[in-house]
Amino acid sequence: MKNWNFKVKNNPAEIKNNLQSSLASVHGFVIDIKSDNSSRITFKIRKRLLYAWYIVYHNNLVVNGKLSRADNQDETDVHISFGQNILWKFVILAHLSLGLSFIAAIVLGNNSGNSMYLLAALTFAIVLLLWFRLQKKHKNDVEEYKKLLSETLGF
Repeated sequence: MKNWNFKVKNNPAEIKNNLQSSLASVHGFVIDIKSDNSSRITFKIRKRLLYAWYIVYHNNLVVNGKLSRADNQDETDVHISFGQNILWKFVILAHLSLGLSFIAAIVLGNNSGNSMYLLAALTFAIVLLLWFRLQKKHKNDVEEYKKLLSETLGF
């Protein structure tokens, strides 16, 4: 999870309205904004996944943010954290547990064939490939969201 903190020269209510108006018009985004009062607002932004196979094509980033009034009445403290979608964590965990179960079957069983070793190594290679690809994609998606939010918030 990566954090991003900065200050904006608008008050939280104006930023909330700006986020709603600019991201609501962009198709594919889901934005959930909750405000306790006019000085503290939380929001969550993510891309909508309509079908299961879209997980490969869309960015899988969840943006959590807090807007709070700074000491100066005309400024707002913005705290944003970028996290990965839980579906990708399940994919990695499933492949990892499958590879570990193959290794456990090799150790506990009397199977001396090379096919089980090959299957376990292939599963771990897929896990590593998915993990590194996911980290690279996460970094690129964070940069895209930073650019989108900086244009939206106007700083």
